[in-house]
Amino acid sequence: MAQVKIYGNRSVWGARRAEMSDAIHAALVGAWQLPDSKRFHRFVLLDDGDLVAPRSPAYLVVEIIAFPGRSPEAKRALIRAMYDDVAPALGLDADDLELVIIESPRENWGIRGQAGDELALTYRVEV
Repeated sequence: MAQVKIYGNRSVWGARRAEMSDAIHAALVGAWQLPDSKRFHRFVLLDDGDLVAPRSPAYLVVEIIAFPGRSPEAKRALIRAMYDDVAPALGLDADDLELVIIESPRENWGIRGQAGDELALTYRVEV
């Protein structure tokens, strides 16, 4: 399981949600073998001035909250994909994209009426 939160300026990214979602999801599918149907993205688009950082107005922060189990190599592969594929696809400099992977134990999740550690997944988390 992976939930993605994308933070950016509405004035820059408001009309580009689908493009961002497609690029980020492709990176997750490639690096983590996430099924294509498992796309859970939330956009937190902020008014100008509500995202304060010494970066350009196109600055994006991507948080991926996931079950534990991905290897350090899989995490590095996702980070590489974000900078090698996603950033160029969105016209971003490396300085204008930041990623954080947050792991939350399966027992901390509630999904389809069950605790996450009781859920039978149709895909592997241990990649």
